[in-house]
Amino acid sequence: MARVMAVDDDHVIRGLLEVNLEMEGHEVITAVDGQDALDRVRDERPDLILLDVMMPNVNGWQVAETLKNDPETRNIPIVFLSARAMEADVRKGTDLGVQAYVTKPFDPIDLMDLVNRLIAERSA
Repeated sequence: MARVMAVDDDHVIRGLLEVNLEMEGHEVITAVDGQDALDRVRDERPDLILLDVMMPNVNGWQVAETLKNDPETRNIPIVFLSARAMEADVRKGTDLGVQAYVTKPFDPIDLMDLVNRLIAERSA
């Protein structure tokens, strides 16, 4: 079982992620926005982070950049979940070092396959 942090300011998306991750046997930590995620990531030590891009205050870009620049958190895989599907957005995510960029609406089965594959790769 892995610890997965789901970060999204939309409670419906957070709930969907939580249900699907728990059905896959993962422990789920939710964060309501980017600042909440940054405040909790060191204590919670997630194995992977599902991160919305467009959030108030601290957005997903800022969260990813902060985590990737910190030696304690830089190796946590990040998957962006975003309604922003422009090639420039995907490229920006790649440049920040995230493992994947998934556009909303997403297929929960495909997302869980991706999560499980990334967690398996990390523990291998």
